Amino acid sequence: MDAGKLKFTYLFINVTGTQPDIIHIHEWQTGSLPLLYWDMYHYLSLKKPRIVLTIHNMEHYGECRKEELSKCGLDGSIYATLDKAVDDRTIGHNPERLSLLKGGIVYSNAVITVSPTYLKETLCSGWLASTLIINRDKYYGVLNGIDTAMWNPATDVFLPSKFNARNTEGKKICKYYVQRGLGLILKGTLASKLINEMENKVPLVVCITRLVAQKGLHLITHAIKQVEELGGQMIVLGKASDGRVQTEFEGLANLHNQGPSIRILLTYSEELSHMLYAAADMVLVPSIYEPCGLAQMIGMRYGAIPVVRKTGGLADTVVDMDDQLHHETANGFVFEGIDEGSLNWALDRAFSFYREKPEEWNTIIQKVMEIDNSWNNTAGKYIDIYNSVRVRC
Repeated sequence: MDAGKLKFTYLFINVTGTQPDIIHIHEWQTGSLPLLYWDMYHYLSLKKPRIVLTIHNMEHYGECRKEELSKCGLDGSIYATLDKAVDDRTIGHNPERLSLLKGGIVYSNAVITVSPTYLKETLCSGWLASTLIINRDKYYGVLNGIDTAMWNPATDVFLPSKFNARNTEGKKICKYYVQRGLGLILKGTLASKLINEMENKVPLVVCITRLVAQKGLHLITHAIKQVEELGGQMIVLGKASDGRVQTEFEGLANLHNQGPSIRILLTYSEELSHMLYAAADMVLVPSIYEPCGLAQMIGMRYGAIPVVRKTGGLADTVVDMDDQLHHETANGFVFEGIDEGSLNWALDRAFSFYREKPEEWNTIIQKVMEIDNSWNNTAGKYIDIYNSVRVRC
């Protein structure tokens, strides 16, 4: 929490006489701003603004001591109550701690999280669920969107060949380019024959993610083995902040990276991520929980069929191919468990579909590329929420 920056924001508004309709804040780092506004600056001169808080990940609570909150100019002890900002988990302990995220929820006029399913999940689990239920009438779930100008295979400067939903030939070239560049091509095979063989028989699975527990690390490591056993290829691109996880994946990289099937790239590269999405036949997102998730949306934009666990925004954006009730919107392969068997079930179905129904697979590629997961949808819903809370003169 940077108290100086928060106070400067309000002082700037105060001095300039600005009266914005909405002050939109994000995550726990700005959680004390609603408290400052309603208990200090609103009484000084700011009468018009309303506060909207977006929560991207409920796992980060912004814990702080009362003394730390007092540095903003507020009396931190006032907020150490169950109905304000006290961390429920510390009630009865000495000293009790505060949660800036909880304070932001209580004091904001509207609270938004980044997908409808994640909203439902957060109302059912976690210590903040009781606070969210109390404030349910101002709690919304709005699915995030992607920048479709940045993520556009028809214009992407990082790709060796452009493509779109009506002409996907360039995707085959991107796949071949990535396979050659990473040494995944079988030696001694004519290129023209190999492209057809790879396209028809050897699906390429891509997993682009932060290597943290949330993302289903045990499922990622299992997928590496399972994809290889199924005769596919897999590329993992990501970094680990935990040294133990980094060491584990370094070991996997040393084991697999010289073979013909698996590449584990422990780095972050914007350029490479664009090329991998374009090359992928499938994008794997096996998260234990996922507030929204962008990988599945970006993957679909580039014609990669998602294989995802049914949680959060993944559940809102991917409909299983075997879902008879929603066949028209089916666009991927979904599993529900957190065990390896559940993942195997999804991968097995995806590989079988890829190999046995190539024409239908190509139809799905075109279908997912035309899905609108852009910011345009998100922006309109945010504007509706702004209008519902703003002061009308």
